[in-house]
Amino acid sequence: MEGPKKTRGVKRATAAGIIISILAMVVIFKFTETHLTWKIIYELNPAFLTLALAFHLLFWIMWAYRLKVLSSSLGNNISFSYAFQTSLASGFLAAITPSSAGGEPLRIKMLNDKGISVGASSAIVLAERLLDAIFFISALPVMIFISDFTTKFGIYSGVIFTVIFFLFLGFLYFAFKDPENVERLSVKISGIVKKVIRGKKADRITTVITKELFFFREASVQLATIPKTQIAFLFVITSLIWFFEFLVPSAILLALKTQPHWAESIASQLFLVIISLAPITPGSSGIAETGMLYFYSLFISKEYLGSLVAIWRIITYHTNLVIGLLVNVKILKSRYLDR
Repeated sequence: MEGPKKTRGVKRATAAGIIISILAMVVIFKFTETHLTWKIIYELNPAFLTLALAFHLLFWIMWAYRLKVLSSSLGNNISFSYAFQTSLASGFLAAITPSSAGGEPLRIKMLNDKGISVGASSAIVLAERLLDAIFFISALPVMIFISDFTTKFGIYSGVIFTVIFFLFLGFLYFAFKDPENVERLSVKISGIVKKVIRGKKADRITTVITKELFFFREASVQLATIPKTQIAFLFVITSLIWFFEFLVPSAILLALKTQPHWAESIASQLFLVIISLAPITPGSSGIAETGMLYFYSLFISKEYLGSLVAIWRIITYHTNLVIGLLVNVKILKSRYLDR
């Protein structure tokens, strides 16, 4: 029964994400100059549209490469092919869950399938998120200065994100600084588990959780103490990941035969990705489209907005759904059906 229920849940989340995204685009088309929008789409420059797709592909490639490098930092070598599959497969679950949170558990599971402990896998995935957050926090003021583009809404979102990030960082530091703190955290979790589950099963679960918490601490310490040059290299990779993704809208604008607005577009994407972390809709559907419309309406002509938002969302969201679903089906088939 649990299997069919999970399948139905995935189907509902996927359908919800797609429907909300399409409805948002329909509304945007409705309130922009539709007759000009369709004319612009018919006259798209295919070379720059291909460039936009290439930027998104490079986003996937660099994400997979970072996953491979982080795994290697803990002495666990995975192939680039496997890291790429992991990134694409988790991209599907990220696209159908609020805050893209569904991608992390799948990456942890797939790393664990390669012999990396759950604790160490969790540390690797957490390191990805921390690197992303550090990039957003450091890049945002730089891009605001370069582009001279800002909004009160975007600034408030950035400040809130920064405060939450440092609070979370403080929690991690104090929770895992000393082995004694891990023991105390384990005892608290054990108490919660034993309230829900009784008997020996609860003891087994708490034993596993305690072991994985220590694995997590060990892996986190190991990642925090890697050479500074390697940390800098990881930050460069992270910067490339997001800059490739943030260049997609500018390439689309070139395909639409208008100005790319490189600096303003990258600043808008930084605001948008922070806002999209709000856990409201699957894959931030509706939020992403509306936010894109708002930010880009401040510096591009109205007739380009509908085309830009629709093409951008198809490239950065709907392709994640389609490709990620195909990769998940391939993985499930190879692991279960082909045996």
